[in-house]
Amino acid sequence: MPFKTNGARRHHIPKQKHRVTNWAEYDAGLRARGSLTVWFTPEAIEAWKAEPRTGRGGQPTYSALAIATALTLRAVFRLALRQTEGLIGSILQLLGLDLAVPDHSTLSRRGETLEVMRPRCRREPVHLLVDSTGLRLCGPGSWLEEKHGSKRRRAWKMLHLATDADTGQIVASVLTDRDADDGSQVGPLLDRVDGSVAAFIGDGAYDRDDVYAAVAARHPDAAVVVPPRASAVPSATVETAPTQRDAHLQCIAERGRMGWQRASGYNWRALVEADVSRWKRVIGDGLRLRTDGRQATEVAIAVNLLNRMLELGRPEYVRVA
Repeated sequence: MPFKTNGARRHHIPKQKHRVTNWAEYDAGLRARGSLTVWFTPEAIEAWKAEPRTGRGGQPTYSALAIATALTLRAVFRLALRQTEGLIGSILQLLGLDLAVPDHSTLSRRGETLEVMRPRCRREPVHLLVDSTGLRLCGPGSWLEEKHGSKRRRAWKMLHLATDADTGQIVASVLTDRDADDGSQVGPLLDRVDGSVAAFIGDGAYDRDDVYAAVAARHPDAAVVVPPRASAVPSATVETAPTQRDAHLQCIAERGRMGWQRASGYNWRALVEADVSRWKRVIGDGLRLRTDGRQATEVAIAVNLLNRMLELGRPEYVRVA
């Protein structure tokens, strides 16, 4: 809820209850996410070794496919690079494949420049849900903080996500320093979306003129659904050329904040918050690599991994209370 609507009485508001209507399929998809079935297609075996380089310099041994496969398994099982090297070696041995195993130094070095395939949007215009969260780099753990108190400042980076409201897939991501605010990353997020956008939905942090301008510059027909701040006033051109923000203010004045949320579709933003929660539970709440390039690769691989897991099964539910 924007600006803690009904915050003083929220403990009296009953929690919504939902019933999953496709439980059998969703349950099978959840089990498939933990499956250890591994196979190599003939095309993957052929593409494991890198193609010869035509220019000057040493010849690469492993293709981008081999490096991406190793880093994906590393993200799934939250392994260190040396343990990832051991896992790949054991898998190849169990499958009886005579393929070279990338060592941990190669995985770290190639992760700096690895090009990971970006998520692809549907042909139809997407309803884009955006949010951000912090990813920990280093610092004392929660147990040490509770016992001894924090003795040094934690290091963080901000992860900005854009989700397709219809499919739940993460279609764009941006990793920035902790000082970057949400509104400044709207342009980079939209530049990473390869399809058209029907609506841009974000929380109150995106209630800025430059956010509306960035969306209008790239997708002129897109609706911007952002809750205006409590002290917002109509623009100077509200009588002659009302803006989208003016329409939101008018709707809030007529129906209230909760009514505006239902009418505008703002409640769909909960889906991107669910993606952030899945990220923290499946991938973790921190970044394990140290340089900017390797961290960007780590984030791109995590996005593809979460999207693949979602393709295995997604719950369909109806509200019962």
